[in-house]
Amino acid sequence: MPTLSREVESSLKAGKVIPAHPLALDASRQLDERRQRALSRYYIDAGAGGLAVGVHTTQFEIREPDHALYEPVLRLAQDVMSRNASSDFIKVAGISGNTEQATREATLARDIGYDIGLVSLAALKDADDDALIAHCRALADVIPVMGFYLQPAVGGRILPYSFWRQFVEIEGVVAIKMAPFNRYQTLDVLRGVAASGRADQISLYTGNDDNIIVDLLSRFRFGEVELEIVGGLLGHWSAWTQPAVRQLEQCQAIKAAGADIPEAQLTLAAEVTDSNAAFFDVANAFAGCIAGMHEVLRRQGLLEGTWCLNPEEGLSPGQKEEIDRVYAAYPHLNDDAFVGENVERWLAD
Repeated sequence: MPTLSREVESSLKAGKVIPAHPLALDASRQLDERRQRALSRYYIDAGAGGLAVGVHTTQFEIREPDHALYEPVLRLAQDVMSRNASSDFIKVAGISGNTEQATREATLARDIGYDIGLVSLAALKDADDDALIAHCRALADVIPVMGFYLQPAVGGRILPYSFWRQFVEIEGVVAIKMAPFNRYQTLDVLRGVAASGRADQISLYTGNDDNIIVDLLSRFRFGEVELEIVGGLLGHWSAWTQPAVRQLEQCQAIKAAGADIPEAQLTLAAEVTDSNAAFFDVANAFAGCIAGMHEVLRRQGLLEGTWCLNPEEGLSPGQKEEIDRVYAAYPHLNDDAFVGENVERWLAD
């Protein structure tokens, strides 16, 4: 059974900011390697504790034969991480598809140097719990696994408590990213972990971009078992990353001190959620969620444009104005000055 290094395991359990890495394209919708590397350098210098590559924010279309970008994108990020990140930096690769495809991806990610496979079950929409568990066990034989509850609005499927209760018994499961954007479904995951007897072995990460700060501040009690969400793996954190690192540190310090939650943290929670509504295009059922993050990075000079591999995918009507609004409303949430001071260095080959 593959295992994590002690350094990476310790870092994962401590809780880190793990941005979901976007895909940098040029005007011809071809991979812009220089800007792809620059993004990785930005996240590392901003204080992120890991990167997730080949995930939803990287665009699932990278796997299509017409693009064939899965391996090149993973290798580009690994090259930057190996040169610039510390030895406890958490390298997460997105794994998707049926068992045959997912096993190929897991093997490739492991061989390139990734620590963990973030397993999307979107391709197995009609599979029952037993089939899903068998799929995950096969992948855990290749690479340590992070479970992934992806919201159905962007391609995920409903995963009930019965699934999570069995999933957490897989020895190779080391973490779970919860991103159903739904309180009830998030609790299904937490209950499964609490009932498993493995709560001390599984690191819980928020992917609920609509509830980031509250997830990070909360303690969850199920009988005698107490759980906490230690960090986040988020598309929202692919921009304004340096402030996100501070936000996580603040939440961790509050919990460590056993202090009451300051009112200011709840205000911050609402501000971050409001920003996410603009970035992720909630008004249009998340249609512009990837392009919205691209738009923020474009304004900062990290990306050249908002292009996606799918030419039908882009900013929704009114989304740019919504991003203007949250920029004006919450200037303390951006890291434009930090990016401006460093972007030319990150872009230099």
